[in-house]
Amino acid sequence: MVNLRHDIHSHPELAFAVDRTSSSLADRLEAAGLDITRNIGKTGFVATLRNGNSTRSVGLRADMDALPINESNEFAHRSTKPEQFHGCGHDGHSIMLLGAALQLAEFADFDGTVHFIFQPDEENGTGADAMIDDGLFTRFAMDEVYGLHNLPGLPVGHFAIQSGPFCSFEDNFEITIQGRGGHSSMPDKGIDPIPIAASIVLNLQTIVSRTIAPAKHAVVSITNIQTDGARNVIASNVTLSGDCRGFDNQTSETIKAHMEQIVSHTCTAQGADFTFNYSTSFVPVVNHQKQTEVCVKAVTNLPDATIDSSYGRVSFSEDFAKMLNQKPGAYILMGNGDVGEHHSRPLHNPFYDFNDQAIAYGVAYWCSLVMSAL
Repeated sequence: MVNLRHDIHSHPELAFAVDRTSSSLADRLEAAGLDITRNIGKTGFVATLRNGNSTRSVGLRADMDALPINESNEFAHRSTKPEQFHGCGHDGHSIMLLGAALQLAEFADFDGTVHFIFQPDEENGTGADAMIDDGLFTRFAMDEVYGLHNLPGLPVGHFAIQSGPFCSFEDNFEITIQGRGGHSSMPDKGIDPIPIAASIVLNLQTIVSRTIAPAKHAVVSITNIQTDGARNVIASNVTLSGDCRGFDNQTSETIKAHMEQIVSHTCTAQGADFTFNYSTSFVPVVNHQKQTEVCVKAVTNLPDATIDSSYGRVSFSEDFAKMLNQKPGAYILMGNGDVGEHHSRPLHNPFYDFNDQAIAYGVAYWCSLVMSAL
């Protein structure tokens, strides 16, 4: 498993272009006797394993895609491709689910059906939808669905979960302020969009705490400012963009409404026009109570593993949430390395690497989960 993980790490693939990774995993599972259905969500696939007589079935999901950034590690299995890098551990996720499928195929100790879901394009938030649109839950009967992600900073062998809202939504926005450019020595002859933009940036910071309660764990971040001005040219346009986080749909709607109100009133007061675009990239991950309890039981049945079942909310986003909107299920985090270790480098950091010592825990967890759920 370690060698194959290193091979996938050194040959990362992006978005839906995960042909090599998908084929490598599917071929191994097919050789082990699992039923393989390819091209679900373009390059995704489902491997199915049946045992016993029960009609109950569960889905286990792993993501396969990498990030469009350069890797800074210098070890032997570093990425061989520029601006393609497994900096989120999806190589490890795929390997752990593969290992669990192979182990369950050899030592079947469950009664029912397991669908192993290998998903492309999690990073852009479109892979889950693509698989669902291709009939993931209509072609493959599933009573429940489960997902997993590694977490740097959490020791190997430790797991974390909580029932209810767990991972945040991600909304994206772009605001363009349209003023009237001119010579920098005569600002009174135009409409300068830069002070208007500055006012908007400051006022957007009041949405959280003044409109939305701090206890809602919402975030509004302006991450990019661009103008078409120059040293001696007052810009005609300023574009602000960024993203917002929170844990429920009402928070998302409130942020959008108040953001548009702030932009509209500020631009109108200064005589500027504007465009405002707001969209949702990821919906929140909301774990179901019963399935969360199944996850906790699966971990407690493992020797040398521990779980925090009230871990609290995490601010990153995951498109596995779309699957949880279709079926009951739960999403769990597992340790990639304690604080201070190399493997505690954060997700999406150019020095990140999935911890090979975590593979055995992930495989064991998936197997234990199947035996707990079926």
